[in-house]
Amino acid sequence: MPAAGCRDRRTGRAGGEPFSGNRLASATQVRHTSKLLRDQQLTSTPDSRQPRGRATRPSGGGVRRASRPRLGDASASPESAARNGPTGVQQVQVPAALAGQRLDNFLLQRLKGVPRSLVYKLLRRGEVRVNKGRAKPSQRLAAGDWVRLPPVRQAETASRPAPATGMLAALADAVLYEDARVLVVNKPAGMAVHGGSGISNGVIEALRALRPGAELELVHRLDRDTSGCLLISKRRSALRELHRQMREGEIRKRYQALLAGTLPRATVEVTAPLRKYQLRGGERLVQVDTEQGKPARTVFRRVRAYGGLTLVDVDLYTGRTHQIRVHAASIGAPVAGDDKYGDAEADRALRQVGLKRLFLHAAALSFTPAEGAPQTRVEAPLPTELTVFLQRLEEQDPIHEVRKMKSAR
Repeated sequence: MPAAGCRDRRTGRAGGEPFSGNRLASATQVRHTSKLLRDQQLTSTPDSRQPRGRATRPSGGGVRRASRPRLGDASASPESAARNGPTGVQQVQVPAALAGQRLDNFLLQRLKGVPRSLVYKLLRRGEVRVNKGRAKPSQRLAAGDWVRLPPVRQAETASRPAPATGMLAALADAVLYEDARVLVVNKPAGMAVHGGSGISNGVIEALRALRPGAELELVHRLDRDTSGCLLISKRRSALRELHRQMREGEIRKRYQALLAGTLPRATVEVTAPLRKYQLRGGERLVQVDTEQGKPARTVFRRVRAYGGLTLVDVDLYTGRTHQIRVHAASIGAPVAGDDKYGDAEADRALRQVGLKRLFLHAAALSFTPAEGAPQTRVEAPLPTELTVFLQRLEEQDPIHEVRKMKSAR
């Protein structure tokens, strides 16, 4: 007797179910039925077979179904994608209004509800194609390009929770500069610039909630734990122009940072190439790599020394991920409070006297808001919690004991 929960292959009876004379079939009957089915299959005509992926309707009525197309079905056209729904391959032509946009940003806009991590995974696997070729996330699209979108399931828009009231209130009061084309906000530390893995809403989603219908786009990014000037475009034409300024080095960014260490001279320039890599757990980090890294340039200028700590102005000439943090660590003076590249012992001592965050602040941003306009400089004051912490350093050197311990080793 078959076990409970299983079905007998001969009778179709569930295990533990009593026998019924009406349901019991003999082995002879089963063999006869199987033979009839095989005969029907052998005598069916080619015309009775339906092509893969097409909806079919049984002759006697019934439910209409369509099989899911295989991932990588390059023969799918925009028309067939419309028939297949959200799981079909799509071929999308880039309109002139989106010319110059990065491929990853194009996908994030197009694939609403798809997790950001999945979008980048599709790019890494080569499942997204531009004009039939593989493409990097940073590739700039041209008008008329064809972008192949693989089948993905998009979550309903309603599944994303609304931004928290506190986030909306903080950003509503954070505008540093605004005109008809651009917006600069003072991003609080601890707030991501966009939603992603484990983060429902970031700055851009909250701003869009505050200004429904506005075409707001991030011009650049800041790390989640970094505060300060964040540039937002309000028009597609402004986004293209600001990206051009960034590529040609016309946008200047100045940061303030507290380093857990000292500088050998008043000004230190670091040009170590940087490369991203991924840990087994999926965390993405950056390291100096003189062979495969991308060019990067950072200039540190000493403002004031606090014992073993140094307050610096930082000029950023390239925009690599974690650039300031990795370059600072590479010269033996990591940014205070940096849980990825910092000095764990020094940071522990700094937490005891009140430093609860990364001491990195985007203090100023210079750009040209419109063609022919003068360059505009926007400044964000140092947050209160960092100002108060610097005042405490006037009275004590929290990493003095840490330096003594290290020198004794």
